[in-house]
Amino acid sequence: MAFCVLAVVITSLFLSNSAYGKIAESICDIYEGNWVFDSSYPLYNSAVCPFIYKQFDCQKNGRHDKDYMKYRWQPKGCNLRRFNGVDFLAKMKGKRLIFVGDSLSLNQWQSLSCLLHSAVPRAHYTSQRTGGLSIFTFPEYDVSLMLLRNPFLVDITDDASGKRVLRLDSISTSSIWGKMDVMIFDSWHWWFHSGRKQPWDLVVYGNTTVKEMDRLAAYEKALTTWAKWIDGNVDTTKSRVFFQGVSPDHDRGQGSKVATNCKGQMEPLKYLGGQGRHPGEIVLERVLNSMAKPVHLLNVTMASQLRIDGHPSDYWGGGHAAISDCTHWCLAGVPDIWNEFLYAAL
Repeated sequence: MAFCVLAVVITSLFLSNSAYGKIAESICDIYEGNWVFDSSYPLYNSAVCPFIYKQFDCQKNGRHDKDYMKYRWQPKGCNLRRFNGVDFLAKMKGKRLIFVGDSLSLNQWQSLSCLLHSAVPRAHYTSQRTGGLSIFTFPEYDVSLMLLRNPFLVDITDDASGKRVLRLDSISTSSIWGKMDVMIFDSWHWWFHSGRKQPWDLVVYGNTTVKEMDRLAAYEKALTTWAKWIDGNVDTTKSRVFFQGVSPDHDRGQGSKVATNCKGQMEPLKYLGGQGRHPGEIVLERVLNSMAKPVHLLNVTMASQLRIDGHPSDYWGGGHAAISDCTHWCLAGVPDIWNEFLYAAL
């Protein structure tokens, strides 16, 4: 079954398999469109959201321009429903939602927490962290939002000699996320770390052990392991599965004729400069297309590629003027629109 493309009219949170299968034709693809300046945005005030990590709080870190927070996504031929936190909580009552992935999952998880907190600012909430699992709850609504940090989805373990081993065909954290009502996965950026930032010494798959291999090939093997686990273990009549599309960086000013990176950029790109499709996006779609179970792709890639202005850049709070963060996103900002995509899907 191919992964699902989101239409304007889409299934509610948990339909039967037969009802799910009857959604055949899209009125329009909400992921095709453009950014429109809208003075009614952002959807919350970052200054009064207590959950934003310093790295994402660009206003608190000294960014003076504010227009990057005031763009909404306008699909071609239809409208994207504005996020309604009260409605989201009502629909999610009694359910558990988990983000699994890297710091881009963290970006989206914190955005969603701020969106909901701003909708019900007087509602009691709890927040706790145990190891790599963070849990944010609204007890009044019986809703839990979780984040599990696992950049590769598959396992990294130590062998007998103390070497760190990336195991492309082993996936153990499924014991945490395997029975959630809504699962949103993400994996991409850590696959290309090298040198001191590379968190493994060896790569193992099947009976093969290597020190290095093509990173796109390794990414696809890991996604295939994840996909087989989903197909074999998740009851999609009870749980919804999403994959956050590849969030692009702008370290090299992709799509811009003048920018070398995202530094100093204050407007979205008007076009992508003829660049081809993101290689990670192509691999991810190939794996999702091979799956038997329905997985919805939150296809954030194209919309995010245009937002060279949306990164923390020099305003990430690290105090190193020579380093610009062109990978993560300011909050409020682009990840809020990713959550509008998620809201439309739910």
